[in-house]
Amino acid sequence: TDVNECTGENPCTQSCVNTYGSFLCRCEPGYELEADGVNCSDMDECSFSEFLCQHECVNGPGSYYCICPSGYNLLDDSRSCQDINECETRNFTCTPQQTCFNIPGEYKCLDPVRCEDPYIQINENRCMCPAENPGCRDQPFTILYRVMDIVSGRSVPSDIFQMQATTRYPGAYYIFQIKSGNEGREFYMR
Repeated sequence: TDVNECTGENPCTQSCVNTYGSFLCRCEPGYELEADGVNCSDMDECSFSEFLCQHECVNGPGSYYCICPSGYNLLDDSRSCQDINECETRNFTCTPQQTCFNIPGEYKCLDPVRCEDPYIQINENRCMCPAENPGCRDQPFTILYRVMDIVSGRSVPSDIFQMQATTRYPGAYYIFQIKSGNEGREFYMR
């Protein structure tokens, strides 16, 4: 008659399965059986793949969980992170004169546009150099300020915005160039 080794005092650290003439030890999900066939040790799921979590994987007893950096929320899939738009949730400290601008993980407070001499302000984002001012001779006629967010995850190359010259002023010439912010050469013009 087979003796059921699993009754009474469990010879295994987790679950015991009786077999004819012997027994087997099994481990709960998230644990693996050690070489002695009796003890179970925690499985480090985070070491299996770097794709379990979008940001950071944290191993726990019998399982793992994902965490996101500051300024991000963990989505319902428990692995993906989404940027918190502080400007939409009104969770920012900008003054009433400033504009809140969301950037990944945080936000920036943008000061209102200030036109530098000889330019005069036409509206909240446009400066004009009056043609009658001698200091405007070799300057652009207008400077238009636009703020736009460039979201990650878009396919590249990708058109971000388009500008075009006008035939409004005969004999005028146009120069388009990236003045600053392209030290890493991530952007180009065509």
